Amino acid sequence: MTKLSLGSHPHMLGFERLERLLERSAKSGNEGYPPFNIEQTSENSYRITLAVAGFAEDELSITVEDRQLIIRGRQKEDDSERVFLHRGIAARQFQRSFVLADGVEVGEAVMENGLLHIDLTRAQPETVVQRIKINKG
Repeated sequence: MTKLSLGSHPHMLGFERLERLLERSAKSGNEGYPPFNIEQTSENSYRITLAVAGFAEDELSITVEDRQLIIRGRQKEDDSERVFLHRGIAARQFQRSFVLADGVEVGEAVMENGLLHIDLTRAQPETVVQRIKINKG
């Protein structure tokens, strides 16, 4: 039996881009660091919160690339001559990505108590009815 992909299903025309987004999201390999929450703050808004303790604002970047929200963190190298007896706080870089639906826009980003909050809003979809004229052959 042949497996049908979303883009090749006969009733799903033009969904190839959605299929590519799903594949890219599955391959992102975020590995659970840093931990995050996603909450719905109203009917049309969301908030993503990442635990980024130890990162300064200038060590974080937030970008939107091809409908994908990407948060990157890279701590600056510590050039001091500190001697650690135990180092349990990792100073590692990370990248977290979230696929955004059409109509979802990234709003404000706020850093507070080691948590990075990113607000998202979804525009209200308009109902569009289009009448197609049938031409005589």
